[in-house]
Amino acid sequence: MIAKLKISLGLLTFAAAAIPAAIVSAETNDAEQSAFREALKFGFTGEAIQGGVMIGDAPAGTQSLTFEDEPIPLDEDGKFIIAFNRDAGQAANLVATLDNGQTVRQFINIAPRNWQIEHVSINRRATTRSAAFMALRGPELEQIGAARAVHSGSKGWRQNFIWPAKGRISGQFGSQRIYNGDPGSYHSGVDIAAPAGTYYVAPADGVVTLAASSPFTLEGNLVMIDHGMGLNSAFLHSSEILVHEGQQVKRGEPIGRIGSTGSATGPHLHWSMKWNDARIDPILLTGPID
Repeated sequence: MIAKLKISLGLLTFAAAAIPAAIVSAETNDAEQSAFREALKFGFTGEAIQGGVMIGDAPAGTQSLTFEDEPIPLDEDGKFIIAFNRDAGQAANLVATLDNGQTVRQFINIAPRNWQIEHVSINRRATTRSAAFMALRGPELEQIGAARAVHSGSKGWRQNFIWPAKGRISGQFGSQRIYNGDPGSYHSGVDIAAPAGTYYVAPADGVVTLAASSPFTLEGNLVMIDHGMGLNSAFLHSSEILVHEGQQVKRGEPIGRIGSTGSATGPHLHWSMKWNDARIDPILLTGPID
């Protein structure tokens, strides 16, 4: 028995020695090259679609990143966010510059969408082009612009977003609105119809960058939240605002009550989102309402 064991061990030793060193070296080298190639790839979650958002993992050793020639910040672990405007073209270009000067390029094909046409019984042109309206609107737009320029450092952009309220979807993102036969701009958010006074919550962590002290002409009582990395949310037509500017909010925390202030035909929550200058569709972050 012992003799047989010694013979078996001897055969194993002979078999290992019989494998040419060049083959072992080649297999090891192939594995290293494969791992190296994988390390130089981008990783993504999300959809490359008009109005969509993608969370990415930069290639190993990335020192800087650009998306369509614009710089993109990286988190400590190399994660980043990009998004595609409602009217984005068919493709976009992402470039990572590594610490050795090498560049890694990723061309992204963007899927188009078919947008709905909605007819709304409001004569908006008569009110939004008057001198009185423009005198009020200018300062409001400045406040909205300043709120969107805030970079709070929030990590909310990395979370799974939830719906701020439950109800009937009465307006879809991206739909073209016709106001009493007069074409207007496309709908910049999603409308959730619910009874006046219904609480709505923060869809993800963030910092309040605007809590209107009085109703805006179109938005009514307006709340805006920065989720970090250029991603922000706006909540329109509130009957009551429950937060203040500079306040940190957690996902699921009540921030206001649904109403019909501003330009609204009934109580609902208009939730719009932007990443930098790109308007995006909130439903692509949350999925359908349960």
